[in-house]
Amino acid sequence: MTLNTPGTHATDRAGLNGQVPRCDHVDQLPAAGPGPLICEECLALGRQWARLLVCLTCGWVACSDDSQGGHARAHYQETDHPVVAALEPGSTWRWCYVHRRTV
Repeated sequence: MTLNTPGTHATDRAGLNGQVPRCDHVDQLPAAGPGPLICEECLALGRQWARLLVCLTCGWVACSDDSQGGHARAHYQETDHPVVAALEPGSTWRWCYVHRRTV
């Protein structure tokens, strides 16, 4: 069964007790480390950021949607790099833009 998400070709592999299907984008990630711990685009515009995210495909660091710029989402829209992680000490939060959920 194919998921009803525009632009994706994910297959439905539900887990136990109706859990959401696994995000295969996580399995395809290279080992990319973060770049400078700043949002370069916000810095150039003289803006502050609320939270920084790192692209797990290439290591690009940018601000989250909680910030005025939303540059991490813009990076996804330009590159199709699907998964970002929070750059907060001890955080394990990751987001897949394709599936629009945490992974």
